[in-house]
Amino acid sequence: MLLNQPAAQDRQLRRIGSHTKTAGGLAKAALPYADAAESEALQVYVSNSRGWALPPGDPVQDTLFRDSCGERGIPSYVHASLLVNLGSPTSLTVERSVETLDHALRRGAEIGATAVVYHAGSSVDPAHDAKAMHQLREALLPLLDRAAAAGLPRLLVEPSAGGGRSLASKVQDLGPYLAAAEEHPWLGVCFDTCHAWAAGHDLATPGGMTATLDALIATVGPDRLQLIHANDSKDGCGSTRDRHETIGAGKIGTAAFAELFAHPATAGIPVIVETPTEGHTGHAADIALLKTLR
Repeated sequence: MLLNQPAAQDRQLRRIGSHTKTAGGLAKAALPYADAAESEALQVYVSNSRGWALPPGDPVQDTLFRDSCGERGIPSYVHASLLVNLGSPTSLTVERSVETLDHALRRGAEIGATAVVYHAGSSVDPAHDAKAMHQLREALLPLLDRAAAAGLPRLLVEPSAGGGRSLASKVQDLGPYLAAAEEHPWLGVCFDTCHAWAAGHDLATPGGMTATLDALIATVGPDRLQLIHANDSKDGCGSTRDRHETIGAGKIGTAAFAELFAHPATAGIPVIVETPTEGHTGHAADIALLKTLR
């Protein structure tokens, strides 16, 4: 049995929010942004999204953020740096990836986050394919053990858009990925609609989203799906291009997101929008649209 499952009263509610700006101070920036977008959940970076620097938190901002999210009843999530790659053939990249995830888990605990999302990673070089999964196991298991023992947030692996010898892109790839991590109970899954579409899951065809979610649950079991990233796509199905688009303005379309909300596997699972926006207004519009589909 997996831990940190939604409370009983939340199991049917699909909370909808967005990735939230933090420049200028975690609580000072994120809370007004979330309020203006009418977010019911939020996701933040706790370090540079494209860098290795691991800044300490501000205890005052951390406490205000944690307490204010609690008062609002808003669950929060951390997205680890996009540079994280536990399958890399470069040992320094793997070392920094582990340090970054460890930092994200500790910072997540400090701000009251539910989980930390990270990308599945890539072997990069065909010659490294055979070693990458063993390397993944050696890097990931100690992190998961430490997080579970200390009661830190859970880790959620997010399959990629499919390019560059990804360790997991299609939902079925999560089977070998979880096996490499010995089905560790502290490892969950974040499902990204743009990534799934780019990896070749046809979500736009009627029944396509339902079939993909069915395949996901058949692969990982009923309890590992812990977060959903709701993003439309600028590119076609199977493009392997991770270019997000406003909900309903891309190639996936609104009908697929209505199917997502109708699927029983998404009951109680928060939904985070990561679509392009200037300020909060774009996210506010996407959240409002998704709420009508919900």
